[in-house]
Amino acid sequence: MSISTDHFSLLIAILLVVGVLTTKFSSRIGLPALVFFIAVGMFLNRFIYFDNAALTQLFGILALIVILFEGGMQTKWSKVRPVIVPSLSLATIGVFLATLVIGAFAALILQVSWLEGMLFGAIVGSTDAAAVFAVLGSKNIKERISSLLEAESGTNDPMAMFLTVSLIQLIAMPDDASFFSLVLSLLWEMGFGLVMGMLLGKASVWVINQINLDSSGLYPVLSLALAIFTYGSTALLHGSGLLAVYVMALVVGNSDLTYRHSIFRFNEGFAWMMQILMFILLGLLVFPDQLLDVTWQGLVLSALLMFVARPVGVFVSTWFTRFSFREKMFIAWAGLRGAVPIVLATYPLLAGLDKGQLFFNVVFFVVLTSALIQGGTISPLANRWGLSTGQKTVVPHSLELVSIGKTNSEMMEIELKADTAAAGREIQSLSLPDNTLITAVIRDDRLITPHGSTRLQAGDVLYVLCEKPKREQVKAALLKSRKQPSVPRKSSPPSA
Repeated sequence: MSISTDHFSLLIAILLVVGVLTTKFSSRIGLPALVFFIAVGMFLNRFIYFDNAALTQLFGILALIVILFEGGMQTKWSKVRPVIVPSLSLATIGVFLATLVIGAFAALILQVSWLEGMLFGAIVGSTDAAAVFAVLGSKNIKERISSLLEAESGTNDPMAMFLTVSLIQLIAMPDDASFFSLVLSLLWEMGFGLVMGMLLGKASVWVINQINLDSSGLYPVLSLALAIFTYGSTALLHGSGLLAVYVMALVVGNSDLTYRHSIFRFNEGFAWMMQILMFILLGLLVFPDQLLDVTWQGLVLSALLMFVARPVGVFVSTWFTRFSFREKMFIAWAGLRGAVPIVLATYPLLAGLDKGQLFFNVVFFVVLTSALIQGGTISPLANRWGLSTGQKTVVPHSLELVSIGKTNSEMMEIELKADTAAAGREIQSLSLPDNTLITAVIRDDRLITPHGSTRLQAGDVLYVLCEKPKREQVKAALLKSRKQPSVPRKSSPPSA
């Protein structure tokens, strides 16, 4: 079916509107929005013929860059740091074990070779950042569990991609690959990706803070361009581009950043748009009639992945941690499959492997059932097992000084912790730099107009208007611990 430019633009608009509305609908019934996006794509498949795996893979990688960048920026390092070791163990050992277990089952059930079975296992071995971020973002799961799952989903894609590409190479060209060279390649990809992510993250923060752009709207575009540059430059040097993007986003998101709200809000909306279009595109690539031929294989392999392979990977890779049995079971159940396995399933198709189409159909079936069954039961299961801390509250406030980039002042958002010296003190008693003004205080979702006698409390979110060169002084005055000695305020010279 051919389609004109006018019809195509109208179709994209309708898809985005439907996608936005389905997110509200999906949150009410407790299902991940990706299920509805995929369903829309499969429905459109009846009217639009689409089988371009190369375009799907290219758009999928670009979407994953945006999603990982947005998810990494939203992740607080203070929450990830305590679970960094088990998350990396899950992202490497856990993925490898899940690949072996489900790969062995796939070889028997799909009646393919052992290498081809392992290839299928590698494709579905990792959790999906887009699905995990979307589902956990609206749930108030215990902090260390949600942080572990988010960090795992952001760092396990490189392992799955490495295993997928390596196994394709072993199947297509067995004489050109060796175990030693594959191990060295894995170490280089992971190590180089980590280093590039940290270096380019620091460089990105410096560029964003130092450059003076004529419009604040250009800063989010610049940040996204830097994320794509991080992926491209790292992948070009044979490192893990996805790992580099996630690490770079962690560095950027946890740094003192100018126009922080503009960057965060832009990338949040753009990530949603890419997620909507990506899942619809993936749904277009699947022909529902072909799924009927692999129904029982898909159901069995999906069940084995959820109840056997994933738990084996989780329990073995986290045996040294202090997570309880119930927490480990929840971590295993919350390992959602989404866009990453489907994008990885396009690799065998493009490589021309005989089982490429079979793998893609089964992988799609596994992803769909994972989203429906696991995604729809995460919240009730967390409540039943006592792993939820109640309904998550999202503070509906955002305030930023909107002006040209060359202004000398900006608005800072500062949250007071319980151990900060400013908590419990009146504003007029604080040693703030000159020309600094606390313009608003958010307390329990209420906006308080501050005065000199306003007493600050732990948990308050302050919006502070200050001169850019005095950012660190303001942070030191408001965020210093009670245990730190007070720094006397420098008085201004008397006027003549």
